[in-house]
Amino acid sequence: MIFRERTRERPYERIARLAALPAVHRAFGWLHLHEPRILAWQRELVSIPAPPFGEAERAQWFATRMRELGLFGTHIDDEGNTLATLLPDDGTGPLVLLSAHLDTVFAPGTDLAIRERDGILIGPGISDNGAGLAGLLAMAAAIRAADLQPAINILFAANVGEEAEGDLRGMRHLFTRSPFARRIVSAVALEGAGTQTAVTRALGSRRFRVEITGQGGHSWTDFGLPNPIVTLANAIAELSAQPLPQRPRTTLNIGEIRGGTSVTSIPQSAEATVDIRSTDADQILTVEVRLYRAVEDAVMAANRSSSGPLRGQISLIGDRPAAELAPGSRMMATVQAVDRHLRLHTEERLGSTDANIPLAMGREAVALGAGGVAGGVHTTNEWFDPRGRDLALRRVLLVLLDLCSAELDDADPLNILEPLQP
Repeated sequence: MIFRERTRERPYERIARLAALPAVHRAFGWLHLHEPRILAWQRELVSIPAPPFGEAERAQWFATRMRELGLFGTHIDDEGNTLATLLPDDGTGPLVLLSAHLDTVFAPGTDLAIRERDGILIGPGISDNGAGLAGLLAMAAAIRAADLQPAINILFAANVGEEAEGDLRGMRHLFTRSPFARRIVSAVALEGAGTQTAVTRALGSRRFRVEITGQGGHSWTDFGLPNPIVTLANAIAELSAQPLPQRPRTTLNIGEIRGGTSVTSIPQSAEATVDIRSTDADQILTVEVRLYRAVEDAVMAANRSSSGPLRGQISLIGDRPAAELAPGSRMMATVQAVDRHLRLHTEERLGSTDANIPLAMGREAVALGAGGVAGGVHTTNEWFDPRGRDLALRRVLLVLLDLCSAELDDADPLNILEPLQP
């Protein structure tokens, strides 16, 4: 049999050829016909609690689904990530990572019942990240059903720790301490709903817990002792009064504040959580310095005017690096070519996602929506409309398969060459 010699193709031509393969059409067909199954997975998984550091039960559920789909090497790693590969893995060779985070922002005990109204699902986490996790299973199922065998193996990961205090711990583990760490050449994170969005810029952030402690006492008999709540409030007021730049955009948020025991007590402690975000790492550092200075000045002022000294402590509780996918990268060209083929308009966005970690380490990474439309994210009235999901999943599939040839010169994404008749 004679095979046509391939020349290096432009991205759009490469995607068009890939999308025309019969095996890829079989995968498209699975995604279109099995929406009820995808939706059932989504409803079932979001009913399992997965607060930060409490994802174990959902991880086990996900491992069972991966085994049912026939993925290889399914296991839960030391950090709690559920992992499997499309093809048998010998521990060598490059991998393309497809991930979706398991955790939600909702505390233990939250009512996770899902309601349905006119085809729209309503409930905590139904989109973030119920849609991403359901999309991850759909990708594995469609690829397996179509018997696609890409040139580079795919690592599927339902990872922990994307939200809030999780501080991207699941992704940090995958890219630092995991046996797969040095083998992942590119990464796609499925994040909530959406069809055209692509998070290509990683929003950096640093999060702190500020605590001020003192002797405390009775509001009448011990009047004059320094008050940690008042001192903390003074520090926050001073910090908030300082302007922040619009370019590069930088934000400061006081997300929580607590302290005290009763209205008739001088509190012994007060604490607050602070979130600093910016597209520029230097601006984050500038605001961090202001935070330390504001707390130090407020404590010193309180101690100068009264007895019974206060103590201030600032602890780092989150650190997400800022980074960006290079505009001329292979991955960006792939996303744009896929969107052109599917007649979509690529909406590049800035966000804090699991893609932050690989991007900061110099790996190509992007976060894509897993389809449908959503709103009310991070509230108990979060909603998700699954209509049109299969278009977004076709998009993810084409991006994923094309990336699986990224390290191979003039490679066929599926190790398939079209035969020429002699």
